[in-house]
Amino acid sequence: MKKFQWKSTLVALAAVALCGSAAAAPITLRASHQFPGGKGDVRDDMVQMIAREAKAANVDLAIQVYPGASLFKPEQQWNAMVNGQLDMTLFPLDYASGQVRAFSATLMPGLVRNYARAKRLNDSQFMKDIRAKIEQAGVIVLSDAWFGGGMASKRGCILQPADVKGLKFRAAGPTFAQMWQAAGASIVSVPSNEIYNAFQTGVAEATDTSMGSFLSFRLYEQAKCLTVPGNNALWFMYEPVLMSKKSFNKLNKKQQDVLIAAGKKAQKYYEDKAESVDAATIKAYKDHGVEIKSLSDQEFDQWIEVAKKSSYAEFAKDVPDGKKLIDEAMSVK
Repeated sequence: MKKFQWKSTLVALAAVALCGSAAAAPITLRASHQFPGGKGDVRDDMVQMIAREAKAANVDLAIQVYPGASLFKPEQQWNAMVNGQLDMTLFPLDYASGQVRAFSATLMPGLVRNYARAKRLNDSQFMKDIRAKIEQAGVIVLSDAWFGGGMASKRGCILQPADVKGLKFRAAGPTFAQMWQAAGASIVSVPSNEIYNAFQTGVAEATDTSMGSFLSFRLYEQAKCLTVPGNNALWFMYEPVLMSKKSFNKLNKKQQDVLIAAGKKAQKYYEDKAESVDAATIKAYKDHGVEIKSLSDQEFDQWIEVAKKSSYAEFAKDVPDGKKLIDEAMSVK
């Protein structure tokens, strides 16, 4: 009997030891994004920073980063996060506007205009409503990030609506596609990581995208002119660091707190660096002989008139609270 009890005790102790080691086993999260890795793209830098912070915190949490669309294609990432197949991404939110139509408000012509206003937008009712929609879908925001961008063309500078007439234009999202089309452009569908080939082969002659992408995708080898943000940017895109709620809820409180703190640190890193990203892009394009322009107040206003009749009107018609979202954003001073 004693022998049996002793064996039972040993089995119980072994089980406890196994449970203890299982509980201490580190969790590895998978982070995917479409941007080049290890080449100085600030978006990859942000995700890598969160991975480093998680490792340094010693809370049994690791993050494996898959840059360059090596794990999921750009358009697959949103559903993968909602379903819990993907843990984390830095994601152009408008890419999910097919699933949540309101997300197109985060890539709306002229709505942000400059970096100072982008920071103010983060604390607005507009962004509270956007974040609420993100969470309702099963995803949370770790870092807010607004990326300024512009337009580049193989033909010449894009400053006024007449400049895009007849151009084969790759648009980043539906709201810009509506505006370019209303101004006379022909829209082609190409993911951002394939713009270079599209320019090279003549599939596209012009595009809008972020300044970071203009640099990391080396479009200075193809473009004749780049219209940069300046004080009158038409193009600003919300590209936050996002995490699947399913994945987040599997973590313990310490691990969750580490990720939240790391997300805030990555956001601050980007906000401090945003304008230097633009400067690096401008320098690279100038070095390759590309003409650099920015919109005047008058040129900006011309585009807003086109946008109001196309992008804004369509958004207000298609999205139940579309007009409310635009009004909330426009009310931020």
